[in-house]
Amino acid sequence: MDLTQITRDVVDRYKQESQSSGLSDATTNRRLQVLRAILRRAALEWEWLDRVLRFRMLKEPQGRVRYLTREEAGRLLAELPDHLRAMARFSLATGLRQGNVKGLRWAKVDLDRQSAWVEATEAKGKKAIPVPLNAEAMRVIEEQLGKDPEWVFTFRGRPIEFKTSTKAWRKALKRAGIENFRWHDLRHTWASWHAQGGTPMHVLQKLGGWQTPAMVQRYAHLGMDDLKRYAEQVRMQESPPGYVLATPEKTKGRRSDPKSLKYLAPEVGLEPTTP
Repeated sequence: MDLTQITRDVVDRYKQESQSSGLSDATTNRRLQVLRAILRRAALEWEWLDRVLRFRMLKEPQGRVRYLTREEAGRLLAELPDHLRAMARFSLATGLRQGNVKGLRWAKVDLDRQSAWVEATEAKGKKAIPVPLNAEAMRVIEEQLGKDPEWVFTFRGRPIEFKTSTKAWRKALKRAGIENFRWHDLRHTWASWHAQGGTPMHVLQKLGGWQTPAMVQRYAHLGMDDLKRYAEQVRMQESPPGYVLATPEKTKGRRSDPKSLKYLAPEVGLEPTTP
């Protein structure tokens, strides 16, 4: 089909066919994004089209967030074989994706600065990710020293090339009594623990290597306890001894010079009781 023949009706028909075939809305949208990029370049850069074709994406459900409590995480780690346990501990400490953990090389680890990094070519968002290593991450890294000269995590002396969702992983989940949990949910668990601990969303975005703030908002509701501290700043409370709440009724009879800062201040706080 020629690019000039692609109309909004053609795109709408593709959406319907994709949904009828059982393709997820997310997958359909990823394909539509490629089409939109091509059409945009064809119009604005190559000048093959007179205008940019605009169309709506399908509405996607909110991303899945499944995370473990610390007690559940402890049960799972206890059941995992050594090589999976090391990677799972590192994932819970850093939030790195499965591929970045398996592909971590010693050349990308700085033990003195307690940091690691993921190259832009290896990151999902195509931007380099700095990885500060906390105490737990450092313990895991130090336990791997001397096992392989190139790769941090190995299995039987070889780099880990298989997917981590193996039979050993599934059996460990069953023994730990944990259901509906994928390896990628370790990343959700890490982010959820950060949110519950009060880590600001913009900091979490940088730590996790997410491209936009919207990608971390799924965890925002988990930081409610931290928000309560700020909510308390506007609560009503009983007046302490020697003070009265500064309300219009309680300030009758006082000097009410509208230019006086002393007169204005009581409206937003407490003032000493007039002798």
